[in-house]
Amino acid sequence: MIDKKFEQELIETRRYLHAHPEISEQEFQTTHFIREKLKQWDIEILEGALKTGVVAQIGSGRPVIALRADIDALPILEKTELPYASKYKGRMHACGHDLHMTSLLGAAKLLKKERFKGTIKLIFQPAEEIGQGALQVLKSGLVNDVQAFVGYHNMPTLQAGEIRLKEGAMMASVDRFRVVVRGSGSHAAYPQEGTDVVLGISTIVQNLQQIVARNLSPLHAAVVSVTHIDVGNTWNVLPDEGYFEGTIRSFDSESRQLIKKRFVEIAELTAKTVGLSAEVAWLMDAELTFNDANLTAIVRESLAGWYGPIASTEPSSAGEDFAHYRTQAPCVFAFIGSNAPEAPGLHFPEMTIKDETLATAVKYYVHSALSLLRTLEKTSEG
Repeated sequence: MIDKKFEQELIETRRYLHAHPEISEQEFQTTHFIREKLKQWDIEILEGALKTGVVAQIGSGRPVIALRADIDALPILEKTELPYASKYKGRMHACGHDLHMTSLLGAAKLLKKERFKGTIKLIFQPAEEIGQGALQVLKSGLVNDVQAFVGYHNMPTLQAGEIRLKEGAMMASVDRFRVVVRGSGSHAAYPQEGTDVVLGISTIVQNLQQIVARNLSPLHAAVVSVTHIDVGNTWNVLPDEGYFEGTIRSFDSESRQLIKKRFVEIAELTAKTVGLSAEVAWLMDAELTFNDANLTAIVRESLAGWYGPIASTEPSSAGEDFAHYRTQAPCVFAFIGSNAPEAPGLHFPEMTIKDETLATAVKYYVHSALSLLRTLEKTSEG
């Protein structure tokens, strides 16, 4: 399926994309590169309202499945010292999306040569890192007929080429919060003349940590993390306003709703006890990345023929906007190892990926697509 010449072509493609990263909703050069590759292989590109990103298709008619890869990079200064390191200061493929889109390109080239009944749509999705890209693709109408979505994420902490798969929750739901706390400022020498926003924020942040510890069952995993606090401008003035932000991660909808409810209650009531007000805003929400049991079984069986038994995995508390595709059709999402034990995890400036991951990722897409098409065709006939 993948000879040495083709594998080298994929390696060179990934290294080019790694050296030319573009952040969310600015993936213009990346989009152009993908379109030109698909045109070379005579793969139909579907035109729509997407500003960046590409949706293409191979085949025609039903059944219809989709393979998805994300294409955006992160605003991170690369520190790998690779010969193909980012050429753009402050931008880096520190999440491995260069691997994802290269493997989907490789799968597209191979699938173009296959004979099958139905349609395979290829989603090169923008803006995953800000949680907007999947929603943009769904809104475009270009995937309205898709009956199953397939994706994966690389895992640097797994051995290169290792596949992990499980039914149910694969990656956490993600909520981003921003809390503005307001009071009245004063000279630091006369705190009684104002209401202390610094004290208020500190107390709220501390109280929020009781949500998981004292509201959820120990069997239900969740995380509440405050990651950024901005309050005050100088050493001798108590400010009248400040804010903090961060994220909530959870693995079931009941826990998620309870955490958000308690979060608002604690923020508002804690602020009130010290004469302040707190305004909670939810800035981003990504649903739970959840694997359909039937699709997962089909994919697992199809991979076993060339890969062998697929080990299960613990769900990741990281989030993925791939989850939004489940609002339209069932999904299956895998983890593919990319560098253990040398590399740190995702979103690190030193993150690297081993080239041998590519072949496994390409085969994952190809085998998953063909097996799902065959199964969906039999189901429709039956």
